[in-house]
Amino acid sequence: MPPKKEEQKERLRIKVKAYDAKLIENSVRQIIEAIRRQGGEVVGPIPLPTEIRKYTVNRSTFVHTKSRDQFEMRIHKRLVDIISPQQKMVESLTNLNLPSGVDIEVKMG
Repeated sequence: MPPKKEEQKERLRIKVKAYDAKLIENSVRQIIEAIRRQGGEVVGPIPLPTEIRKYTVNRSTFVHTKSRDQFEMRIHKRLVDIISPQQKMVESLTNLNLPSGVDIEVKMG
């Protein structure tokens, strides 16, 4: 006998990005607290791999071309899933006051 397929529950997937690790942790904590206050079920936060962008720039334009500066940007990412979201939960997420520098993507799936 083939195994029974479970019903696919509706979920809301929130992807949070920020340059500062402490800032993203506090923002995710606020999101999870807001959902749990409404009585929702949360999976996460799941840390995704940190994206590191490295840039190498010449220090001088003409004379010392072998002398270079190196810079890097780290983009921290977290994933939060809300199982079977309700309209109240979505409204509470839109009313959250999150700090600047935190990017949020919300997908239904």
